[in-house]
Amino acid sequence: MRQRPVRQRTCGNLPSELSRFVGRGAELAEVGRLLEASRLVTVTGVGGVGKSRLALAAARDAAEAAEAAGAAKERYCDGVWLAELSCVRDPALLELTLAESLGLTDHTTRPPRTVLAEHLAERQLLLVLDGFEQLVDETAELVRELLRRSPGLRVLAAGRRPLDLDGEQAFPLAPPGPEEALELLAERAAAADPGFAVTAANRPALVELCTRLDGIPLALELAAGRLRALSPEQVLTRLEDRFALLTGGVRGALPRHRALRTAIGWSHELCTAQERLLWARLSVFAGHFDLDAVEYVCAGADLPVDSVLDVLGELLTQSLLAREETAAGVRYRMLETVRAYGAGWLESLGDAGRLRRRHRDWYVGLATWCELDWFSPRQQEVAALVEAELPNLRLALECCLEDPDEAHLGQYLAGTLWFYWAGCGRLTEGRYWLDRTLEPGPAESEHAGSRLKALWVLGYVAALQGDAVASMSALYECRDGAARTGNPVAAAYAVHRLGCLALVSDDMARAGELLGSALEQYRDAGELNSNVLMCQVELAMALAFQGDLAGALSLCREVRDICEERGERWTKAYALYVLAYAALDAGGTAEARRLLSECVTINHAFRDLVGLVLAVELLALVTAAEGHPAEAAVLQGAAEPMWDGVGLQLFGSGYFNAPRLMCRERAGELLGAERYEACAQHGRSLSAEEAVERALRAPEPAVEPLPRPRAGEASGTAGGTGPRKNRKPVGSPKGEPTG
Repeated sequence: MRQRPVRQRTCGNLPSELSRFVGRGAELAEVGRLLEASRLVTVTGVGGVGKSRLALAAARDAAEAAEAAGAAKERYCDGVWLAELSCVRDPALLELTLAESLGLTDHTTRPPRTVLAEHLAERQLLLVLDGFEQLVDETAELVRELLRRSPGLRVLAAGRRPLDLDGEQAFPLAPPGPEEALELLAERAAAADPGFAVTAANRPALVELCTRLDGIPLALELAAGRLRALSPEQVLTRLEDRFALLTGGVRGALPRHRALRTAIGWSHELCTAQERLLWARLSVFAGHFDLDAVEYVCAGADLPVDSVLDVLGELLTQSLLAREETAAGVRYRMLETVRAYGAGWLESLGDAGRLRRRHRDWYVGLATWCELDWFSPRQQEVAALVEAELPNLRLALECCLEDPDEAHLGQYLAGTLWFYWAGCGRLTEGRYWLDRTLEPGPAESEHAGSRLKALWVLGYVAALQGDAVASMSALYECRDGAARTGNPVAAAYAVHRLGCLALVSDDMARAGELLGSALEQYRDAGELNSNVLMCQVELAMALAFQGDLAGALSLCREVRDICEERGERWTKAYALYVLAYAALDAGGTAEARRLLSECVTINHAFRDLVGLVLAVELLALVTAAEGHPAEAAVLQGAAEPMWDGVGLQLFGSGYFNAPRLMCRERAGELLGAERYEACAQHGRSLSAEEAVERALRAPEPAVEPLPRPRAGEASGTAGGTGPRKNRKPVGSPKGEPTG
């Protein structure tokens, strides 16, 4: 195992605060002290007491302290990371969710737990786990193993109960004191109504309101939303009536869980009939959702679609919903405690099953639209939208799997998301859902198309994971099923992906034959999308490997032109890769650098790890050819951690390995083994963001360029980089289009 130097810069994914964190100074200090003394601290308490806000505030303090300490403090030098688990219901997705929260992209068939453990083994970081109650046993087991295998890891958890692990320090969080409770109530009320202020006249009623609500922050925020329309005395009177009802007329201190439920229930009673109905129906969503989804799923005869926005606005005013700006636009979120109350109400109405099916239908339609829109200038927006909707898409997939008669919908949905699984670095999750939806076995003939689509996508994903056996099995079944049912489009996809397998297996003659045949079948079927263009790029790669660089260039220039006309960027990046290789072969290092810089930018934006690492490695070869062996070694080192997420470097292909090996050889000759290793080690220490930034930064003009290679020598310098007849080419793009 290579030594990993400690980075001197923190990173992480903590969200920005949407409202000021009020009070809790003593609690923050105590959690900070516990984190210094223990590797596992769990903030516990009743729902709505502020566990999540306190944990995030403590995490921000820890991140700021580590940033300020810099090199003087190793702890958290690898960042502070948040994993939100409240939307995760399937235990199989727990480890995957943690890996995604840490920004890990892994294309291999390794279990996510292995990926997590290997990533964390040599790192110093703080992991914040929020909302694990529904998977407490699975979370505890995973945390135990990660802490055991990762000495630099510390975990700050927030939940209603401890994880009950050895060495855990539990911090029971009580509601804030009277003064802090009043400060919180007043601040949130002023946010809803800028004219609100605490006065001598209303202060007694506000203090009494805080007392009645036991100071629970969520309850106070709900009450603050009511102060926009009611006076403090009116709010207090209505709340007192509900307390009396629940306690049989006995007034006094209430258990905190009852105080919270009382506040939520009281808010529910004060809602209009339409507001209560929308609240209940919104409970079928997971995580964030947008207005279009709400209008489709929740509208009906009793809640007309043109009234949904106004009713939604009232729920926002009452703090029952939160509005957030995201990369996918304006979205809404319901706190888990509020959502659970609405879900119970929906069940009591007997309408839960129908709403879940409407929710599923919306997201099946959304995935269909996104697949079509992927082949357009909106690719980046589509990627951001599917990323934001992933919790809801998971719910939709689960809904499809609940009824065996609707398994075909799950197959269709999992297959339709191919562009997300393959193009946005989600191979592991894609493989999980594809395997699950295909479990029921062959479908009836009227739904054969859905199964065939899931099969070719499974073959594609498995190939990208290096699982040739599973890939061939799925693709042969797809090919045979397509022939049996007369489905020429599915047949073309099966042949295409079998050609990809041949390409990464160094069988260039067979790859060229299959990919060329697939292109003909696509054209006969009238199919044109990113997959078809990628097939053309992959055929160009097979030609380049066999020495036909002119043919490869012709194919890729055509792809580039179509992509620019359609606004397609993902496939264009691979065409640019081939063109950059050709430019380098002809001695055009400046042109190669320009093309690869665009390639790196696109691949990084889409989280396309395979495309990114290949572009960085070829850019290292360009850098060496420009006369910068030290910088070339840094870039080669930066590519190594990326390969950890891809698996076997370049799938063990002799063709695909050539650029990396050549750059190492040429730069090593000029630098010497010791200096080359020092430069490469520096590259390994870079984060993905730093590596991309480094790759895009052109080095200063070389003082002395690298010497030209001898005739016939495999080299990455000008005049000797490209393929020659009957000789393996030196550097060539990879045939697989994913990250």
